[in-house]
Amino acid sequence: MSHLSLNHKYDDIINLPHHVSKTHPPMDIMDRAAQFSPFAALTGYEAAVKETGRLTQPKIELDESEKQLLNEKLQLLEKNLTMRPEIKPEVTLTYFVPDSKKDGGAYHTVSDKIQKIDPYKRTILLDTDVEIPIENIINLEI
Repeated sequence: MSHLSLNHKYDDIINLPHHVSKTHPPMDIMDRAAQFSPFAALTGYEAAVKETGRLTQPKIELDESEKQLLNEKLQLLEKNLTMRPEIKPEVTLTYFVPDSKKDGGAYHTVSDKIQKIDPYKRTILLDTDVEIPIENIINLEI
């Protein structure tokens, strides 16, 4: 086949008008673009890798002297709340928040006023309505 015949192979149809279907509506441009978007064969894989790489901390167990000191501070706070409930003491707490997806968790530090100490539920309720289990507190500054 000569070079000249290749250039003229489609001469009979090259100038015909573009075909538009009478039965099918034209495809929306976004749907058309979606045909050519990359295919994610492993849906969720990237999120799983990221989750595996996320670090957590183990829960610190206080020794007996640290537990005793923390208990004394809590008793003092509870006494102050009982005697003068209108004066809410401000504290800084460091506490453990367990991770819902894997072992360990993270430590948070918050400064706020104490609304209530619940000895039955063993929790501290802060003014911002955050409820902290006493067993998760590792440091309390009054």
